[in-house]
Amino acid sequence: VGNGGMTATEYRAHFSLWCVLAAPLMAGNDIRQMTPETAEILTNREVIAVDQDPLGMQGRRVKREGDSDVWARQLSDGGRAVVLLNRGIAPAKVSVSWNEIGYPAHLSASVRDLWAKKDLGKHTGSFSADVPAHGVVLVRVEP
Repeated sequence: VGNGGMTATEYRAHFSLWCVLAAPLMAGNDIRQMTPETAEILTNREVIAVDQDPLGMQGRRVKREGDSDVWARQLSDGGRAVVLLNRGIAPAKVSVSWNEIGYPAHLSASVRDLWAKKDLGKHTGSFSADVPAHGVVLVRVEP
């Protein structure tokens, strides 16, 4: 993240996938010259908490549909971290059902956007978001 060649949207996608995969986090950029946008990506505590979750369970891809993927990771408190990824060149709506992430379809769960640091309310059975080209929406889902 921050080494050039990618947009901020792509860097957020890259970092989100690292975190859902429980990968070791290392900054390979020159921290003396990083942009405020790069610093914001690398220091988002809510996103880093996904990576550092004590359960230590690696996420996995639970859905692939066209240019969209959904990745999910079980968290130690029973919640899920979910990455809605758009690999396409245009914005797209990406959806995840609760069944795809190991929850019953009838469940009403709280959803929080970890990049926007914003609660998105209760959703029953599924969640959908508009995802930018080459971007992600990273949410935490809690029953």
